[in-house]
Amino acid sequence: MPVTTLDPKTALVVIDLQNGVTALPGEPHATPDVIGRTVELADAFRKHNLLVVLVRVSIAADGADWVPGRTEQGPRSARQTPPPGADQIVEQLAGHAEDIVVTKRNWGAFHGTDLDIHLRRRGITQIVLTGIATSIGVESTARAAFEHGYHVTLATDAMTDLSADAHHNSLTRIFPRLGETGTTAEIIALLG
Repeated sequence: MPVTTLDPKTALVVIDLQNGVTALPGEPHATPDVIGRTVELADAFRKHNLLVVLVRVSIAADGADWVPGRTEQGPRSARQTPPPGADQIVEQLAGHAEDIVVTKRNWGAFHGTDLDIHLRRRGITQIVLTGIATSIGVESTARAAFEHGYHVTLATDAMTDLSADAHHNSLTRIFPRLGETGTTAEIIALLG
């Protein structure tokens, strides 16, 4: 179902558009295009005095805050810790004092962060999600937002994944169960 409406108290929540993540190639949308569309959305939200939340993932230099647990990819401690600056929001989105920056240590932006507090204290009832990766950080955040009782809108052309198949699975099988989807242009038109 395409996006039908935006609540008066809607926030844009941007997932992991940071130096380290955006250095990876995106599918099916090129990462620079996702950044550009997200900038369009952020500018439109700011113009309408709506909240913009920039979420970044960051891990301690010693890897001590990696999420524990066995995975088929091996122990977390064996993975390379990101280089300095990898957790910095991309330049095109950074530098707006009115934006809120949330740091997460998990895939989703709700668990272990103050995102829900920021949204509830401002009376936010709906979030619009963008970012990378569709099937990981965006989907995890969408699931939690739905479980927290927020209306969820997903900007389908302002997100991408490491795999076009994973992106498509989230768009066609998961997101219709969590909220509404729309393009950047459709969402901006609703702000009008």
